[in-house]
Amino acid sequence: MTSSAPYSLLVVDDEPDLRTLYELTLLREGYDVETAGNVEDAWQHLKDRHFSAIITDMRLPDGTGMDLLRRIDAEGRHEKAIVITAYGSAENAVEALKAGAYDYLTKPVDLRQFRAVVSSALGRSSPAPTVQTQQLAAPNTTALRTPDPQPTQAPPSLAHLRGAKRTEATALARMVGGSAALQHVRELIDKVARSMAPVLIWGESGTGKELVARAIHDASSRLHQPFIAVNCGAIPEQLLEAEFFGYRKGAFTGATEDREGFFQAAHGGSLFLDEIGDLPLSMQSKLLRVIQERAVRPVGAVAEIPIDVRIVSATHKDLTAEVAAGRFRQDLFYRLNVIQIPLPPLRERLEDLPILCARILERIAAESHLSNVPTLDRSALIALLSHQFPGNVRELENILHRAVTLSGHQSIEAADLGLSMLSGASQAAHAVVTPTPVDQAPLPVPTPPAPPQIPADLVSHLDQVERDILVQALEKHRLNRTAAGASLGLSLRQTRYRMARLGIKVTDQGLVLGERFDPEADSE
Repeated sequence: MTSSAPYSLLVVDDEPDLRTLYELTLLREGYDVETAGNVEDAWQHLKDRHFSAIITDMRLPDGTGMDLLRRIDAEGRHEKAIVITAYGSAENAVEALKAGAYDYLTKPVDLRQFRAVVSSALGRSSPAPTVQTQQLAAPNTTALRTPDPQPTQAPPSLAHLRGAKRTEATALARMVGGSAALQHVRELIDKVARSMAPVLIWGESGTGKELVARAIHDASSRLHQPFIAVNCGAIPEQLLEAEFFGYRKGAFTGATEDREGFFQAAHGGSLFLDEIGDLPLSMQSKLLRVIQERAVRPVGAVAEIPIDVRIVSATHKDLTAEVAAGRFRQDLFYRLNVIQIPLPPLRERLEDLPILCARILERIAAESHLSNVPTLDRSALIALLSHQFPGNVRELENILHRAVTLSGHQSIEAADLGLSMLSGASQAAHAVVTPTPVDQAPLPVPTPPAPPQIPADLVSHLDQVERDILVQALEKHRLNRTAAGASLGLSLRQTRYRMARLGIKVTDQGLVLGERFDPEADSE
């Protein structure tokens, strides 16, 4: 059987009226549609031809939609499946997503949502939510992170973000290493990218959670749609609803125009909610409703706006413990944790360290316009292998950036890394994993560090301790001085004063540690 329609769909439902409703709705959208009333009838259609997608009810007279999904998977077929479940049966929906369904709908089916989900499954662009003004204000730039902005540019507007694109190689190429743990992460990315299943990325700070989220987006059919990354912990609680859902002119004092929120900006693409565990309970309930209804209501608006967004969230917290403690909603956790991707800390994949260092040094050389790429000598590699990396890959990047800036020579030595203050005595309790040697002679296993000695210069020693703590706080909060200072009980002014006194600078290339200078000269 042939058809001029670009997409062919198979609708499976045992209720004739619903079958007809779905068929007419899809025919009006220009699709070629065939229908079936049970599993066996559907399978006969599948034997005869290939379909772009299958829309199936969960409960059928001779089985379930899950039976159909399993047959499709066993036969190695590539049709995307959309499962229709009874209202409130979240368990069935999660089971279907884990079995490979692209997405699910709940009864009674909203036809507008029905069309949007089918369109998304087929990779067709959905109409963007409308706003009443042409000029859109920029969102909170400390919370919204955009793909690789140029350092000299002003923060882009949401309208600009909607056109942002990334190539598949960008995110995946930055996932450097050949360890079994990292390979498992790559396999999960490839698997989950093909569906709309919510993904929860768990990992310590600095393990690359946003990089994994970008890779999921880049490997999906949403590649050419927006990827919006939001740090949930960087937005003041009183602004959360306006930032997430947008607002209408006059909704509150200072709302002089309509503005989109993060969900509207991500329409058709992916929304990455980093540090989801930091959301207050009041906002968690509103987020849950948006996920369930697939619609947002801007502050001050009367009607809801439908949205087509794939949600990827991340946290360094144990959300199971947070649920038990009453700090995180169990129903929201259930919705977000359909598929979990755990990221290994750097200390558990030290075999990746040599190639990871080489790649980072190549990037630093390119960004700094160096004629030659710096290298690590044997002593530096041994020192790095002995370090436990509480800040993981982000910490490694900062260590190497600092070493390149301060060393002044082509080959980086152990002394250039500045690890003496960062390496605690607790390292002796951890086994050192020795990677493939960089030359023929084996790398020696480092001995445990000696107990700390009484410093000869107490003032300099305390300054160095304060410097290291402040650097770690800045790294943890992505170089946000306000957030870093607040985590240490300091105001922004106090933080800037200490940074100036200790020679800590935030530049477009990251943290730079230099000589101390007069705090009054800091004009930032």
